[in-house]
Amino acid sequence: MHAAQMADEFSQRERALRRLPLPYSLALRLRDAGISADVICQYVNVEQAALDGLYRMAEAKLLAAQNATDDRNHGSQ
Repeated sequence: MHAAQMADEFSQRERALRRLPLPYSLALRLRDAGISADVICQYVNVEQAALDGLYRMAEAKLLAAQNATDDRNHGSQ
C-alpha cells in the first residue's frame, strides 16, 4: 500500500470517527491508544462490565459511518 493510500484510509477512518457520538469515538480512540479499560470506563462513564458492549456498538456505528462516507464519495464521481 502506498503512503497516499494509507493517508487516505486514515483520513476516512478519522472522518468516520468524527461523525460518531462522543462516547463511542472517545472509547475507540482511547482503546486504540492502549489506554487501560478502567480509565476508559471513567472517561465514558460506563461500568467495566458494559465496556465490551460499548465497543461493539461503537464499531458498528463506525463501520456504518465509513460506509456512508464511501457511498457519498462513490456517488460524487
